[in-house]
Amino acid sequence: MKLTVVGGGSTYTPELIDGFARLRDTLPVTELVLMDPSAERLGLVGGLARRIFARQGHPGRIVTTSDLDAAVDGADAVLLQLRVGGQAAREQDETWPLECGCVGQETTGAGGLAKALRTVPVVLDIAERVRRANPRAWIIDFTNPVGIVTRALLQEGHRAVGLCNVAIGFQRKFAALLGVAPSAVHLDHVGLNHLTWETAVRLDGPEGEDVLPRLLAGHGDAVAADLRLPRAVLDRLGVVPSYYLRYFYAHDEVVEELRTKPSRAAEVAAMERRLLEMYGDPDLAEKPELLAQRGGAFYSEAAVDLAAALLTGAGSPYQVVNTRNAGTLPFLPDDAVIEVQAAVGSKGAAPLPTAAPVDPLYAGLIAQVTAYEDLALEAALRGGRDRVFRALLSHPLVGQYALADRLTDRLIAHNREHLAWA
Repeated sequence: MKLTVVGGGSTYTPELIDGFARLRDTLPVTELVLMDPSAERLGLVGGLARRIFARQGHPGRIVTTSDLDAAVDGADAVLLQLRVGGQAAREQDETWPLECGCVGQETTGAGGLAKALRTVPVVLDIAERVRRANPRAWIIDFTNPVGIVTRALLQEGHRAVGLCNVAIGFQRKFAALLGVAPSAVHLDHVGLNHLTWETAVRLDGPEGEDVLPRLLAGHGDAVAADLRLPRAVLDRLGVVPSYYLRYFYAHDEVVEELRTKPSRAAEVAAMERRLLEMYGDPDLAEKPELLAQRGGAFYSEAAVDLAAALLTGAGSPYQVVNTRNAGTLPFLPDDAVIEVQAAVGSKGAAPLPTAAPVDPLYAGLIAQVTAYEDLALEAALRGGRDRVFRALLSHPLVGQYALADRLTDRLIAHNREHLAWA
């Protein structure tokens, strides 16, 4: 089995390698290709990857290359974890929206749109090369904004599933609080990528007992602290929102916070420099503890589970993924991409029916952001200032024409080198 990681020079990659090594019985990889345009990063990350495999006795071969076509040739699955423009572009995404009084964040709002515009054309080019190399290959997208990128892939007919680590993070957190194995926790997880709610926490499968009321009653303070939301908000909602909902539920408060502290991009860039130094240590043969602060917790386990289900049927039968709506949420178009529990197998991901109609409090926001994602994808594919403006105007974190105008000018100015039409 050959797997390729595009963006293999990422500091995330040792987390992925650790998962492949530990879970080799679930996903028996014989060849793992790390592809990245940066030879320096590949040398450091690839060296550590080989040492991790050797330490854990994994017999698979690890190959590093900057040649995309060679990397995807014959691959059974290709995992995308790229960042067009690197941390420097992320730094811009997180700062210029603040100049207009808007949240500066790399996956939602104006910054998220900028990332989508940079990323979609690059991902579609990669996907076409994957299709030429092996039309049956699966593409697993971990590249943000996952919902928009996955929709772009599916719209072009690629065999693709989007992956995010938010749900598996909640699953592990809730299992620890409840004192049960993670595999016993099934989430009624509904929404869009980075716009989701846990509406039930069930034990032992999709038909199991809903223990969310008990979880909130006994551990609501701990859950609220993780989300940085008041406990009273969780009690009033009766659900657990993704921590990304804080950008919507406490927008002005978050903007003030972001204006008074270093950007997350600056923190991550400093962390990455330190991690790359550590990866260069020939005695290091395991992922360092510092990597946990980089983000992407449990990413490797989610990726292995998904790849195994798609390629061998050995993964968990139900997984939270990004896939076509296909009537699951009746208030959205069938071709919208939603993030929900799905039955995953060799034919792809089929969303499970929702246990109950989605509360209008959440359905309204889901529908509005879906409309924004439609317009964002149109702007990414066709370009043009007016399309960027329309996408921004439609976003619930923008929504005013003068504000959308100012943000449009700043977005184009800061991303001109990545926009073929600008």
